[in-house]
Amino acid sequence: MNIFVTRQIPGNFIEKLQTDGNEVYVSEFNRRLTPTELLEKSKGMEAILSLLTDRIDADLMDAIGPQLKIISNYAVGFDNIDIEAATNRGIIVTNTPSDEVNEAVAEYTWALILALSRRVVESDEFVRQQGYFIKSGGYKGWEPELFLGPSLKGKTLGIVGLGRIGSMVAKRAKGYDMTVLYNKHEPDTEREKELNIVFTSLDDLLVKSDIVSLHIPLTNETRGMFNKETLMKMKKGSYLINTARGPIVDESDLTEVLKNKHLGGAALDVFESEPNIFPDLLSLPNVIITPHIASATIEARNKMGEDSVGAIIDALSGKKPVNIVNDKVWLTRRK
Repeated sequence: MNIFVTRQIPGNFIEKLQTDGNEVYVSEFNRRLTPTELLEKSKGMEAILSLLTDRIDADLMDAIGPQLKIISNYAVGFDNIDIEAATNRGIIVTNTPSDEVNEAVAEYTWALILALSRRVVESDEFVRQQGYFIKSGGYKGWEPELFLGPSLKGKTLGIVGLGRIGSMVAKRAKGYDMTVLYNKHEPDTEREKELNIVFTSLDDLLVKSDIVSLHIPLTNETRGMFNKETLMKMKKGSYLINTARGPIVDESDLTEVLKNKHLGGAALDVFESEPNIFPDLLSLPNVIITPHIASATIEARNKMGEDSVGAIIDALSGKKPVNIVNDKVWLTRRK
Protein backbone atom coordinates (compact mmCIF):
# COMPACT_ATOMS: atom_id res chain seq x y z
CA MET A 1 0.00 0.00 0.00
CA ASN A 2 1.16 3.54 -0.78
CA ILE A 3 0.83 6.04 2.06
CA PHE A 4 1.59 9.76 1.95
CA VAL A 5 2.27 11.83 5.08
CA THR A 6 1.90 15.52 4.30
CA ARG A 7 4.41 16.65 6.93
CA GLN A 8 6.81 15.15 9.44
CA ILE A 9 5.11 14.68 12.83
CA PRO A 10 6.69 14.35 16.30
CA GLY A 11 7.80 10.93 17.50
CA ASN A 12 8.58 7.76 15.57
CA PHE A 13 5.01 6.78 14.74
CA ILE A 14 5.51 6.98 10.98
CA GLU A 15 7.91 4.05 11.23
CA LYS A 16 4.95 1.89 12.30
CA LEU A 17 3.39 2.46 8.87
CA GLN A 18 6.36 0.82 7.20
CA THR A 19 5.10 -2.70 7.82
CA ASP A 20 3.51 -5.34 5.63
CA GLY A 21 5.24 -3.96 2.58
CA ASN A 22 3.73 -0.48 2.81
CA GLU A 23 5.52 2.28 0.90
CA VAL A 24 5.48 5.43 3.01
CA TYR A 25 6.27 8.82 1.52
CA VAL A 26 6.76 11.79 3.84
CA SER A 27 6.85 15.34 2.51
CA GLU A 28 10.40 16.64 2.43
CA PHE A 29 9.14 20.17 3.06
CA ASN A 30 8.91 21.31 6.67
CA ARG A 31 5.99 23.58 5.81
CA ARG A 32 2.43 23.60 4.55
CA LEU A 33 2.19 22.15 1.05
CA THR A 34 0.79 24.21 -1.78
CA PRO A 35 -2.34 22.79 -3.46
CA THR A 36 -0.22 21.77 -6.46
CA GLU A 37 2.35 20.00 -4.30
CA LEU A 38 -0.35 18.23 -2.31
CA LEU A 39 -1.94 16.99 -5.53
CA GLU A 40 1.33 15.82 -7.08
CA LYS A 41 2.48 13.94 -3.98
CA SER A 42 -0.90 12.38 -3.15
CA LYS A 43 -1.65 10.84 -6.56
CA GLY A 44 -1.94 7.07 -6.47
CA MET A 45 -1.97 6.82 -2.68
CA GLU A 46 -4.20 4.43 -0.75
CA ALA A 47 -3.90 6.48 2.44
CA ILE A 48 -3.18 10.09 3.35
CA LEU A 49 -2.06 11.28 6.76
CA SER A 50 -3.07 14.94 6.59
CA LEU A 51 -2.78 18.00 8.78
CA LEU A 52 -5.41 20.61 9.55
CA THR A 53 -3.64 22.93 7.10
CA ASP A 54 -4.24 20.56 4.15
CA ARG A 55 -7.39 21.39 2.21
CA ILE A 56 -8.82 18.18 0.78
CA ASP A 57 -11.92 18.65 -1.37
CA ALA A 58 -13.82 16.53 -3.88
CA ASP A 59 -11.61 17.52 -6.82
CA LEU A 60 -8.46 16.53 -4.96
CA MET A 61 -9.96 13.19 -3.90
CA ASP A 62 -10.82 12.43 -7.52
CA ALA A 63 -7.38 13.48 -8.69
CA ILE A 64 -5.68 11.23 -6.12
CA GLY A 65 -7.57 8.29 -7.62
CA PRO A 66 -10.16 5.61 -6.86
CA GLN A 67 -7.68 3.62 -4.79
CA LEU A 68 -7.75 6.20 -1.94
CA LYS A 69 -9.24 4.44 1.08
CA ILE A 70 -8.59 6.66 4.09
CA ILE A 71 -7.72 10.23 5.02
CA SER A 72 -6.37 10.24 8.57
CA ASN A 73 -6.40 13.81 9.88
CA TYR A 74 -3.72 14.62 12.45
CA ALA A 75 -6.10 16.97 14.27
CA VAL A 76 -9.30 16.97 16.27
CA GLY A 77 -10.97 19.35 13.82
CA PHE A 78 -11.73 18.22 10.28
CA ASP A 79 -13.19 21.28 8.56
CA ASN A 80 -10.25 21.09 6.13
CA ILE A 81 -11.81 17.97 4.56
CA ASP A 82 -15.01 17.75 2.54
CA ILE A 83 -16.64 15.00 4.61
CA GLU A 84 -19.68 14.63 2.38
CA ALA A 85 -17.51 14.20 -0.69
CA ALA A 86 -15.38 11.59 1.09
CA THR A 87 -18.44 9.67 2.24
CA ASN A 88 -19.97 9.67 -1.23
CA ARG A 89 -16.73 8.18 -2.56
CA GLY A 90 -16.41 5.52 0.13
CA ILE A 91 -13.36 7.18 1.69
CA ILE A 92 -12.90 6.84 5.46
CA VAL A 93 -12.02 10.04 7.33
CA THR A 94 -10.62 9.89 10.86
CA ASN A 95 -9.44 12.45 13.40
CA THR A 96 -7.55 12.41 16.71
CA PRO A 97 -9.68 13.41 19.70
CA SER A 98 -8.32 12.25 23.05
CA ASP A 99 -8.13 13.13 26.72
CA GLU A 100 -4.52 14.18 26.18
CA VAL A 101 -5.53 16.73 23.56
CA ASN A 102 -8.48 17.94 25.61
CA GLU A 103 -6.28 18.39 28.68
CA ALA A 104 -3.71 20.31 26.66
CA VAL A 105 -6.24 22.75 25.22
CA ALA A 106 -7.98 23.22 28.58
CA GLU A 107 -4.65 23.94 30.27
CA TYR A 108 -3.68 26.39 27.55
CA THR A 109 -7.04 28.15 27.78
CA TRP A 110 -6.28 28.84 31.41
CA ALA A 111 -2.76 29.94 30.54
CA LEU A 112 -4.30 32.55 28.23
CA ILE A 113 -6.91 33.61 30.80
CA LEU A 114 -4.22 34.19 33.43
CA ALA A 115 -1.77 35.84 31.04
CA LEU A 116 -4.43 38.20 29.71
CA SER A 117 -6.03 39.18 32.99
CA ARG A 118 -2.70 39.65 34.78
CA ARG A 119 -1.07 41.32 31.76
CA VAL A 120 1.87 38.91 31.71
CA VAL A 121 2.83 39.48 28.06
CA GLU A 122 2.64 43.26 28.33
CA SER A 123 4.78 43.18 31.46
CA ASP A 124 7.38 40.91 29.90
CA GLU A 125 7.66 43.11 26.82
CA PHE A 126 7.89 46.24 28.99
CA VAL A 127 10.86 44.90 30.93
CA ARG A 128 12.63 43.54 27.85
CA GLN A 129 12.17 46.70 25.77
CA GLN A 130 13.29 49.02 28.53
CA GLY A 131 16.14 46.86 29.71
CA TYR A 132 16.12 45.31 33.14
CA PHE A 133 19.05 47.35 34.45
CA ILE A 134 18.10 50.74 33.02
CA LYS A 135 17.85 53.14 35.97
CA SER A 136 16.14 56.04 34.21
CA GLY A 137 12.86 55.64 32.38
CA GLY A 138 10.87 52.45 31.90
CA TYR A 139 11.14 49.81 34.58
CA LYS A 140 12.45 51.25 37.84
CA GLY A 141 11.28 48.58 40.25
CA TRP A 142 8.06 47.90 42.12
CA GLU A 143 5.33 50.47 41.61
CA PRO A 144 1.82 50.35 43.12
CA GLU A 145 -0.02 51.00 39.85
CA LEU A 146 2.20 49.11 37.42
CA PHE A 147 0.22 46.74 35.15
CA LEU A 148 -2.83 46.35 37.33
CA GLY A 149 -5.21 43.55 36.37
CA PRO A 150 -8.31 41.96 37.87
CA SER A 151 -8.31 39.00 40.23
CA LEU A 152 -10.17 35.94 38.96
CA LYS A 153 -11.61 35.08 42.36
CA GLY A 154 -15.34 35.64 42.40
CA LYS A 155 -15.56 36.55 38.72
CA THR A 156 -17.86 34.90 36.15
CA LEU A 157 -16.55 32.65 33.40
CA GLY A 158 -18.77 32.07 30.38
CA ILE A 159 -18.11 28.92 28.36
CA VAL A 160 -19.59 28.76 24.87
CA GLY A 161 -19.75 25.08 23.97
CA LEU A 162 -19.60 22.48 26.73
CA GLY A 163 -17.93 19.54 25.08
CA ARG A 164 -14.95 17.68 26.49
CA ILE A 165 -12.62 20.68 26.44
CA GLY A 166 -15.22 23.15 27.68
CA SER A 167 -16.00 20.80 30.57
CA MET A 168 -12.34 20.59 31.53
CA VAL A 169 -12.06 24.38 31.45
CA ALA A 170 -15.12 24.60 33.70
CA LYS A 171 -13.66 22.07 36.13
CA ARG A 172 -10.53 24.17 36.60
CA ALA A 173 -12.58 27.28 37.41
CA LYS A 174 -13.42 25.73 40.78
CA GLY A 175 -9.93 26.52 42.00
CA TYR A 176 -10.56 30.22 41.47
CA ASP A 177 -14.00 30.26 43.15
CA MET A 178 -15.54 31.49 39.91
CA THR A 179 -19.17 31.36 38.84
CA VAL A 180 -19.39 29.38 35.59
CA LEU A 181 -22.11 29.90 33.00
CA TYR A 182 -22.32 27.79 29.87
CA ASN A 183 -24.26 27.72 26.64
CA LYS A 184 -24.83 24.90 24.19
CA HIS A 185 -27.72 23.59 22.09
CA GLU A 186 -29.24 21.65 24.98
CA PRO A 187 -28.65 21.84 28.76
CA ASP A 188 -26.44 19.12 30.26
CA THR A 189 -27.94 18.54 33.69
CA GLU A 190 -25.45 15.83 34.57
CA ARG A 191 -22.49 18.14 33.96
CA GLU A 192 -24.25 20.95 35.81
CA LYS A 193 -24.38 18.85 38.98
CA GLU A 194 -20.86 17.51 38.54
CA LEU A 195 -19.21 20.88 37.85
CA ASN A 196 -21.58 23.26 39.66
CA ILE A 197 -22.23 25.27 36.51
CA VAL A 198 -25.32 27.03 35.18
CA PHE A 199 -26.92 26.80 31.73
CA THR A 200 -28.06 30.10 30.23
CA SER A 201 -28.82 31.72 26.89
CA LEU A 202 -25.92 33.05 24.86
CA ASP A 203 -27.07 36.64 25.30
CA ASP A 204 -27.32 36.24 29.07
CA LEU A 205 -23.89 34.63 29.20
CA LEU A 206 -22.34 37.50 27.25
CA VAL A 207 -23.90 40.15 29.45
CA LYS A 208 -22.87 38.54 32.75
CA SER A 209 -19.44 37.02 32.03
CA ASP A 210 -16.13 38.68 32.89
CA ILE A 211 -14.37 36.16 30.64
CA VAL A 212 -15.88 34.39 27.62
CA SER A 213 -14.06 31.28 26.36
CA LEU A 214 -14.99 29.65 23.05
CA HIS A 215 -15.10 25.86 22.71
CA ILE A 216 -17.38 25.24 19.73
CA PRO A 217 -16.63 23.59 16.37
CA LEU A 218 -16.51 25.53 13.12
CA THR A 219 -19.81 25.04 11.27
CA ASN A 220 -21.98 27.16 9.00
CA GLU A 221 -23.83 28.21 12.14
CA THR A 222 -20.75 29.25 14.12
CA ARG A 223 -18.72 30.88 11.32
CA GLY A 224 -18.56 34.60 12.13
CA MET A 225 -20.70 34.00 15.22
CA PHE A 226 -18.66 36.49 17.22
CA ASN A 227 -19.08 39.63 15.17
CA LYS A 228 -19.61 43.26 16.17
CA GLU A 229 -23.19 42.67 17.25
CA THR A 230 -22.26 39.71 19.44
CA LEU A 231 -19.10 41.30 20.85
CA MET A 232 -20.93 44.49 21.82
CA LYS A 233 -23.30 42.38 23.93
CA MET A 234 -20.38 41.28 26.07
CA LYS A 235 -19.89 42.88 29.45
CA LYS A 236 -17.86 46.09 29.23
CA GLY A 237 -14.22 45.42 30.12
CA SER A 238 -14.56 41.65 29.72
CA TYR A 239 -12.13 39.32 27.96
CA LEU A 240 -12.53 36.98 24.98
CA ILE A 241 -10.51 33.75 24.70
CA ASN A 242 -10.46 31.67 21.49
CA THR A 243 -8.69 28.32 21.36
CA ALA A 244 -11.40 26.76 19.18
CA ARG A 245 -11.48 27.80 15.50
CA GLY A 246 -10.39 31.13 14.06
CA PRO A 247 -13.32 31.86 11.71
CA ILE A 248 -15.73 31.80 14.65
CA VAL A 249 -14.52 35.35 15.38
CA ASP A 250 -14.65 38.23 12.91
CA GLU A 251 -11.21 39.74 13.48
CA SER A 252 -12.05 43.11 11.92
CA ASP A 253 -15.04 43.51 14.23
CA LEU A 254 -13.04 42.30 17.21
CA THR A 255 -10.36 44.91 16.50
CA GLU A 256 -12.97 47.66 16.36
CA VAL A 257 -14.56 46.61 19.64
CA LEU A 258 -11.12 46.45 21.32
CA LYS A 259 -10.14 49.85 19.99
CA ASN A 260 -13.28 51.48 21.33
CA LYS A 261 -12.42 49.91 24.71
CA HIS A 262 -15.67 48.00 25.07
CA LEU A 263 -13.66 44.82 25.69
CA GLY A 264 -10.80 44.67 28.12
CA GLY A 265 -8.76 42.35 25.92
CA ALA A 266 -8.61 39.19 23.85
CA ALA A 267 -6.37 36.14 23.60
CA LEU A 268 -6.35 34.25 20.31
CA ASP A 269 -4.57 31.01 19.45
CA VAL A 270 -6.45 30.56 16.15
CA PHE A 271 -7.25 32.97 13.35
CA GLU A 272 -9.85 33.75 10.74
CA SER A 273 -7.52 33.24 7.75
CA GLU A 274 -4.62 31.27 9.17
CA PRO A 275 -1.73 31.93 8.99
CA ASN A 276 -2.70 35.50 8.09
CA ILE A 277 -3.82 37.76 10.93
CA PHE A 278 -5.84 40.97 10.71
CA PRO A 279 -2.96 43.51 10.83
CA ASP A 280 -4.43 45.93 13.38
CA LEU A 281 -4.70 43.14 15.96
CA LEU A 282 -0.92 42.91 16.05
CA SER A 283 -0.53 46.45 17.34
CA LEU A 284 -3.00 46.24 20.23
CA PRO A 285 -1.34 45.89 23.66
CA ASN A 286 -4.37 44.16 25.21
CA VAL A 287 -4.30 41.27 22.74
CA ILE A 288 -2.33 38.04 23.15
CA ILE A 289 -1.65 36.20 19.91
CA THR A 290 -0.11 32.72 19.78
CA PRO A 291 0.52 30.41 16.78
CA HIS A 292 -2.17 27.70 17.16
CA ILE A 293 -0.35 25.81 19.91
CA ALA A 294 -3.12 25.06 22.42
CA SER A 295 -2.68 21.30 21.96
CA ALA A 296 1.11 21.47 21.83
CA THR A 297 2.06 19.24 24.72
CA ILE A 298 4.36 16.27 24.26
CA GLU A 299 1.65 13.97 25.55
CA ALA A 300 -1.02 15.31 23.18
CA ARG A 301 1.19 15.23 20.09
CA ASN A 302 2.28 11.67 20.86
CA LYS A 303 -1.32 10.57 21.21
CA MET A 304 -2.26 12.32 17.96
CA GLY A 305 0.56 10.51 16.18
CA GLU A 306 -0.40 7.17 17.68
CA ASP A 307 -4.07 7.59 16.74
CA SER A 308 -3.58 8.95 13.22
CA VAL A 309 -1.10 6.21 12.30
CA GLY A 310 -3.19 3.55 14.04
CA ALA A 311 -6.24 4.57 12.02
CA ILE A 312 -4.39 3.97 8.76
CA ILE A 313 -3.02 0.63 9.87
CA ASP A 314 -6.47 -0.50 10.98
CA ALA A 315 -8.28 0.70 7.85
CA LEU A 316 -5.82 -0.85 5.42
CA SER A 317 -6.00 -4.17 7.28
CA GLY A 318 -9.80 -4.21 7.22
CA LYS A 319 -10.27 -3.27 10.88
CA LYS A 320 -12.62 -0.42 11.73
CA PRO A 321 -10.66 2.58 13.09
CA VAL A 322 -11.76 4.05 16.41
CA ASN A 323 -12.25 7.70 15.46
CA ILE A 324 -14.18 7.65 12.18
CA VAL A 325 -15.69 11.05 11.43
CA ASN A 326 -18.03 9.68 8.74
CA ASP A 327 -19.03 6.48 10.51
CA LYS A 328 -21.72 5.48 8.02
CA VAL A 329 -19.08 5.07 5.30
CA TRP A 330 -17.77 1.86 6.88
CA LEU A 331 -20.29 -0.39 5.14
CA THR A 332 -19.74 1.26 1.75
CA ARG A 333 -16.00 1.90 2.07
CA ARG A 334 -13.54 1.27 -0.70
CA LYS A 335 -11.77 -2.08 -0.39
